[in-house]
Amino acid sequence: MDSKRFHALVEQFSQKHILVVGDLMLDSYMWGATSRISPEAPVPIVSVSEVTHNPGGAANVGWNIVSLSAKVTMAGIVGDDNHGEQLLELMTERGMQVHSVVKDTQRPTTVKTRVIAQGQQVVRTDQESLEELSGESLHAVKDSIEKCLKDVDGIILADYNKGLLTEKMIASILSLSNANNVPVYVDPKHDHFFAFSGVRLFKPNSAEFARAMNSIDPQSGGKALRKKLHAKHVLVTLGADGMLLTTAENSVRINTKTRAVHDVSGAGDTVIAVYALADQCGASPEEAATLANLAAGRVCEEVGVVPIDLEMLTEMLNHHRT
Repeated sequence: MDSKRFHALVEQFSQKHILVVGDLMLDSYMWGATSRISPEAPVPIVSVSEVTHNPGGAANVGWNIVSLSAKVTMAGIVGDDNHGEQLLELMTERGMQVHSVVKDTQRPTTVKTRVIAQGQQVVRTDQESLEELSGESLHAVKDSIEKCLKDVDGIILADYNKGLLTEKMIASILSLSNANNVPVYVDPKHDHFFAFSGVRLFKPNSAEFARAMNSIDPQSGGKALRKKLHAKHVLVTLGADGMLLTTAENSVRINTKTRAVHDVSGAGDTVIAVYALADQCGASPEEAATLANLAAGRVCEEVGVVPIDLEMLTEMLNHHRT
């Protein structure tokens, strides 16, 4: 992609408004160093020097979108607890609209804590509830989505199997999006994998794809999945092997664009955010996937979950054009 075409696309990002619906999480980081093994067990002792917090899960998708200058509204559930308040504050500080986020008094906010020493993740802990969400909370989220659909250009469904995107909720959102002519972009997990019928983009990773499609080759399997879901485009992310994009016309392999991989956390969130924005701005499917691939390669160079921004994306494009 040449510079003129790139700038013609990204200059439109600020005019777009995306609704992100999905499982909201608080990402917590304990940064430190380790120099010895515990005498109590064969594990490293990490001397923590700093603790930081960021929006995670679907909130990281939203963070990527606002970092690219677009407008985003978040819809989902947090617990009625301190972590929920902290996550709402972080999303607001980052520029996300949170009026469609619902507090659930019956479950805690999901928190992922990563312990990082010498730039490497040592361990991750998850605090979460796997119980079903209450019907009252799900209904409240659905109502909040319906109220803002006329103001958005596209919807991203970011599923992390935490209970929000049930089959009934998915069907309701797709029905509302069709009625309002709003395209839907999906980052799925294995539960309800085939419930997302008629979406504009379906973006599984290779593990999710293999599990759902019985390890069929991504090229032939991508065509079969696209047909089964009646999806416009299927984009399978393949880790170090790049991506495979399947459209009505053909399947295209897009090679990975990384310089040094430090942490792949959050790369999938970046892919769906960049693809959706580029597609909304008139990019072809291959152009959108190419930009998403560049963006994912760039955020993998950082330690921890880091969103892409326009400066990083421009720098990555220039690097690979020279």
